[in-house]
Order: sequence, then C-alpha cells, then structure tokens
Amino acid sequence: MAAVRPAPLTFYASRFTLQLRNRQRDRRLSLPFLRRILRHVLTEQLRVPAAELCFHFVSAPEMARVNWQFLQHEGSTDVITFDYSQPASPSPDARRQTPSPISGEAFICVADAVKQAGEFKTTWQSEVVRYAVHAVLHLRGYDDLQPAKRRVMKREENRLMRELVKRFDLREVERTARETRK
Repeated sequence: MAAVRPAPLTFYASRFTLQLRNRQRDRRLSLPFLRRILRHVLTEQLRVPAAELCFHFVSAPEMARVNWQFLQHEGSTDVITFDYSQPASPSPDARRQTPSPISGEAFICVADAVKQAGEFKTTWQSEVVRYAVHAVLHLRGYDDLQPAKRRVMKREENRLMRELVKRFDLREVERTARETRK
C-alpha cells in the first residue's frame, strides 16, 4: 500500500475560522494585517491543520472585567487565552506533538501593549503581535505557570517573533489613515 501524503497547506486554509474584533480605541489596528500574520504563524510556522479562533483587542477596563470574571484576578493584564480544543494525548514536550486542530479565544489588551513596549524598549505593535503568538502557543499546549515550562514557552515565542520580524514590518499593525477612509 502506498504512503498517504498530507494535504498541502492550501487544503487546510478552508478549515480556518479566524475572527478578529477590535473593541478598543487606544490605538488604530489593521485587522487585515494582523490576520495575515496569524495565518502565517498558524499555517507556515506551526503547521496547525485547522483552527477556529477569535481574537478580541480590548481596552484596559474591559480586560480587567474579563480578568476578574474568569480568573478572579484584579486589574488588567496583557493577554488571556481560553482553550476550547479537544484534549490531545498527553506528551511531555508540546513541541513534539502531532499538530492538531485548535479552537479558542484570546483577549489582548492594547493599552497594556503600549505600556509594556516602553518597559521592554520595543514597539506597541510588536507587543500586540507577541501577545497573539503567546495565545496561539497556549492553544498548542504550551504552559507558563511553572518556571521551567515558562522558559520553554518563552524560547518558542522568541523564535516565532524573530521569524515574523524577518517577514513582516510589524509597524503595519497600526492602521493607516488610508485604511481608515475605506
């Protein structure tokens, strides 16, 4: 019997639902550009076979409400991820798992990205992308609650960000005046 080849990534593109919702007014966002970045991360970098995802870009007060409602934590935070995927078979190393479909929702606080960009001497646009990558990694099984696992996740996050910076000008996360008129 002949070996079955996996379908090309273009086949998987039809199995992607990627919603982005801008629910904040701190910064102007280019949702089409963010969608391109996320599709690239999912299909080209992580080879996710299918995804059903929604990213909410929210203000600090809304993030504080989500943080309290679901985690009982006070105040705003940078990103909160909700994983709706079916549990995968356990693996000691998330990087070695066979790619499986992911399903989830992420809340990203743009105001926190602006604030942390100053702290880390980066751009707020890069921070927004980093938070989205961080959320996707959580949905791929990475964990950051324990120091050793946090280091593994941070290494992968940094690797993905380095690749994204080579391919995209992350300043384009900010919507231009031309896009505003459309």
